[in-house]
Amino acid sequence: MTVAAIILSASPEGSVADADGLPSVRRIADAAWSGGAVPIVVVSFDPSGAVAQALTGAPVTLAEPAPTEHGPAGQMARGIEVAQAEVRDLTGALIWPARMVWVGPETITSLIEAHGTAGGDVLRPDYEGDPGWPVLVPASAFEALRAVGPDRMPPSIVDDVIASGVPDRHIDLGDPGVTYDRDTARADLPRYVGPTDPPAGHVHEWGAQVADQADDAPLEGPSLAPYAPAGADSEGS
Repeated sequence: MTVAAIILSASPEGSVADADGLPSVRRIADAAWSGGAVPIVVVSFDPSGAVAQALTGAPVTLAEPAPTEHGPAGQMARGIEVAQAEVRDLTGALIWPARMVWVGPETITSLIEAHGTAGGDVLRPDYEGDPGWPVLVPASAFEALRAVGPDRMPPSIVDDVIASGVPDRHIDLGDPGVTYDRDTARADLPRYVGPTDPPAGHVHEWGAQVADQADDAPLEGPSLAPYAPAGADSEGS
């Protein structure tokens, strides 16, 4: 069971926007890594190198976006393509807009654990009944995602994938970060509630995937997928 994190930024400015003292993509990459997502792919233009600099020391691949005419679904598919080139047995991907900077590592671990018991479902984290991000798309739904039209925005893309016949499941994880984006200061977030029980039952303690790794495991990054600086923006955040 291997779940990638696909971090999508429509512009380099959004990638490096401040998130409580860290660039947005760095804060997200750290949360994704701590929560057990592997590999981590950031899809963003980077004409100045600022995004790569923000990711220095992180186990991340920085990928050039798909052509803008492919739309947001094309950017999601691009990230998945890069992740699959790194991990052949990928079972799912967390689709993660770069504006969603406050998601906790525990939420990522919970989604991955739930994926282990519902491997064919689209998993959507909720907070107080509202659906949020990142959304975990199973590998069995990748082709349905690639078939979504370029005019569809991220929430509608998820709806279209589900409408194609992929089952979905909402999980209220009590994490305000799944619905409150960078426009809300971290200090102003509603309280974290947390699930009463682990969403997949008791599998292991949150964070155990990371804790099991050797202390001296290398953190190298970002690596670069085939990349050419471009001036146009992509969709996704």
